[in-house]
Formats: sequence, C-alpha cells, structure tokens
Amino acid sequence: MANPDRMDTIVNLAKRRGLVFPSSDIYGGFRSTWDYGPLGVLLKRNVKEAWWRSMVQLRDDVVGLDSAILMAPKVWEASGHLATFTDPLVDCKVCKERFRADQLPDSGACPNCGSKDSFTDARNFNLMFKTHVGPVEDDAAVAYLRPETAQGIFVNFANVLTTSRKKPPFGIAQIGKSFRNEITPGNFIFRTREVEQMEMEFFVPPDESEQWFEYWCAERYRWYTDLGMPESMLRLRPHEESELSHYSTGTSDVEFQYPWGWGELEGIAKRSDYDLQQHAKHSGKDLSYFDQEQDQRYVPYVIEPAAGADRATLAFLLAAYDEEEVNGEKRVVLRLHHRLAPNKVAVLPLSKNEKLTPRAHEIAAMVRAEYQIDYDQSGAIGRRYRRQDEVGTPYCVTVDFDTLDDDAVTVRERDSMAQDRIPVTGLLAYLRDRLAG
Repeated sequence: MANPDRMDTIVNLAKRRGLVFPSSDIYGGFRSTWDYGPLGVLLKRNVKEAWWRSMVQLRDDVVGLDSAILMAPKVWEASGHLATFTDPLVDCKVCKERFRADQLPDSGACPNCGSKDSFTDARNFNLMFKTHVGPVEDDAAVAYLRPETAQGIFVNFANVLTTSRKKPPFGIAQIGKSFRNEITPGNFIFRTREVEQMEMEFFVPPDESEQWFEYWCAERYRWYTDLGMPESMLRLRPHEESELSHYSTGTSDVEFQYPWGWGELEGIAKRSDYDLQQHAKHSGKDLSYFDQEQDQRYVPYVIEPAAGADRATLAFLLAAYDEEEVNGEKRVVLRLHHRLAPNKVAVLPLSKNEKLTPRAHEIAAMVRAEYQIDYDQSGAIGRRYRRQDEVGTPYCVTVDFDTLDDDAVTVRERDSMAQDRIPVTGLLAYLRDRLAG
C-alpha cells in the first residue's frame, strides 16, 4: 500500500544522520541532485561491493570492466540512442511546467496547477546530455555523456574476449555513472539525472538465451532477499510488449513496493544480438565468436541484468526502517543486513573518564583494523545505543570501568538488543563469527 509518510521519514533521517544531503544545499539545492554524506557513502559503497561480490568475485564466468563516460558519438548512433532514447514531452499552457506525456493522470488535469486539457501536443525529447570535446564548440566536437554503461561493454567485447580467454556463456560487469536528462525526476534518489548503474552483459549462444534469461531473473531476485529484503516487498514483473525498449525481445523487472507503490528496482533484458550486430555494422569490425568445439561461428545473444546503485540503496533503506516501543519509548532501528550497514561496530566508552578512554581507543584501533567502525563517547550510553540503532550499526562494544579489571567488554546486538560479556582477547573472533558470510 502507498505510504507517502514513510518517504518523508526516510528523507528526514537521511539528512539528519548524514546519509544523503541535497546537492548544493547552501545555495538552495539543485533539482534532482544529491550528495551522499559520511554514512551514506559507506552504505552505497557496501551495496555496490555486495553486487560486485555476487556478480564477479564469486563467479568464474564473469569479469569486470570500467569504461569511459565519454565515448565516440558513433557509439550512440549505432546503439540507437540518438534516434530512440526519447520520452514524450508536453507543456502545460497555464503554468508552463513540463511533464512526460505517458505519466499524466487519467483525469487530464495538470499535476502542478490542476488545469484540465491544457497540454501542448507531445513531442519527443532526447534524454542524452550533450557536451563538446576540445576548445571549439562546433558540430565536429559534439559528444554525449553516456546514458548507460552497457555500450562501453559492447564496444569492448572483442578486447575482453581475447584478453580474458573466456568463451560464451560469460559476462562482463561494470559499475559506473550514467546521465539521463529526465523530464520529471523525483522521489528522492529514485529518479535522478545522474545515476550510478550496476550492469552486466552476459553473452550466450543464441539457442541458450531463454534458459539464461530465466536463470538471471531468479538469481537477481534472490540477491535482494539474501541481503534481507522481505519477499512481501518484491515481485518479478514481465514487461508488456508495448513497454519493451528498442533493443529488447523480452524484459522482466524486479519491482519493489516503494511508499508510492510498485516501481522498478532492476531490469533483466533479453537484448538478443542487437548491440553487437549494430556495432559490427557501424564500425566494420567482426564481433562474432567462433566455437571451435562446435565448429560454428555466431554473434552471441545477450542477457542484461541492470540495476541502479542509488535505487537499490533507497530500497534497502526503506525495507530496513523499523519503529518499535521499548520501555515506553519509541526506538527507531535500521535492520540492515550487516554487509550493507555503514558501520559494522560502534565502540562506546561508558564515559569520558581519563582512565577509561585510553583503553577504549586501543580497543577501537584493534577493531578498526578489520571493520568500519564508529567511536562515540558523547552523551548517555542509552542515547548512544539509539543513535547506532538508527543508522543500522549491527554491534555496539561498551568499554566500562570493569574492563580495567577484567579486560572484558559488553557487546550489544542491534536487533535483539541482547548483550554478551566478551574478553577483549576474544572480541575479534566473536565479531568475525557473527559478521562472516
């Protein structure tokens, strides 16, 4: 069910706790751009690292790539983006606001001013950002900020095939920034003009395309549930034919139940051999593969799981947010999977006592060598626990005056709030056991 209040709660929490700030905030912000704060940059980095671990590190059939943001303009001509990467744009004749024609309400009323039947005819608007390379701003110097990372993979297919000594079925994965001049950005970091994508192109023999498509749909859905996202907030939805991109012969979205309703979290597309064929045609280079075992040459088909790091970060935040009552008080807790939590451990001396803090700093240094931690000695210990709960820290280590005698600390677990007394010599082993996997 739609719950707009939940979105406001997350946006407020994000700014208050240093997860996400409005970009150019001291100048009043800049529409649809966001800066990740000290905790947000850790959370987003953990999302990307979890994706990379799953897609590259733990597999022997996927390799990585980091291609350039600026590419030869002919790339976008070959890919079809210059001709087809458009949204239908209309203007309200009354308030002059612009909207995507395919997202207007059925009532025909302007979402901004309420005027009815006041829109201009729809016209196609290309979503690519145009720039110029070099000192002269003429047509010969025109270039584009990439609208997707995928094309950098396709134009490097032959390079990777040769140097990695892989053969289909195999994949090339990439994380990187893409830029789309969205007509109607919004919903916090859900839809922005500057996005970070996590994409993988999986090259397969044509007759294996369907089975790999089904495999990657299941695999990508499972990635979210393995990281703690409840299945009640997820679904896999096949695209209608009218929704398909120009390159797609079939696409399914992993959708998440956002506060405003179901929305795309990740798309898994069957791109057939469209991209490799297009680039072979426009570049004059052979992008086929010769299978010596089968004595067969073919242009591989492609299955593409494509996710957004920003969108995934938002979904994990929304799924993890929880409120409960403890001893008559509200406790806010982010129940993030430990792989995603910005800080894994917080070290909390019971007070700022000059006898206590040196030992607390020593313990913090020991834990910091293995985990991202926070050291917090300001305020009552209960208030510090609540601060750590609110940003999803899985474990708090409290150094108290008994530590000076027994060299043990109290470890508190975030979700259950259960506490264990652990010798300092066994602390790292205790944490490794619980933060492993």
